[in-house]
Amino acid sequence: MLKVQEIREIIKLIDESTINEFTYETNETKVVLKKNEATVVNPLHSSGQGKTDQSLELQEQQKTEVQAVEVKEEVITDQATSNSSTAVDYDYEIISPMVGTLYSAPSPEEDSYVANGAKVTKDTIVCIVEAMKLFNEIEADVSGEIVEVLVEDGELVEYGQPLFRVKTK
Repeated sequence: MLKVQEIREIIKLIDESTINEFTYETNETKVVLKKNEATVVNPLHSSGQGKTDQSLELQEQQKTEVQAVEVKEEVITDQATSNSSTAVDYDYEIISPMVGTLYSAPSPEEDSYVANGAKVTKDTIVCIVEAMKLFNEIEADVSGEIVEVLVEDGELVEYGQPLFRVKTK
């Protein structure tokens, strides 16, 4: 989930670049930022003063639009979080113990270690996280049933990121 400060940094970078539209989407969040490419033309005032006033108004309007996008993103995130937490009944989350690339199977030709509905014990290997060319087997640490897989094969995962949700027995 993006933090407000991160969104502000993205807005600043887009504002300083030639990018006109930016979209960021994850499972819980979708942020769409668009530049307002309106040009200020004031045929009634030949002096620069009228143009400056309109430019300031346009800048204020753009700031208001950006703030509206930030608020919309927060609402979407809150709704997605509440929907995902009520949609799946679980007691435990298996989290990533490190930063790396997640692999859901021992090799590309083989089936995944676990899927939705799979029964697991404390010693069941649920995935592999590759970090610095080392392949680390991740165990379930609880007995129960996998009710939700939160990551895809080959996805980069962060330390502490939830990988699976488990309904314990």
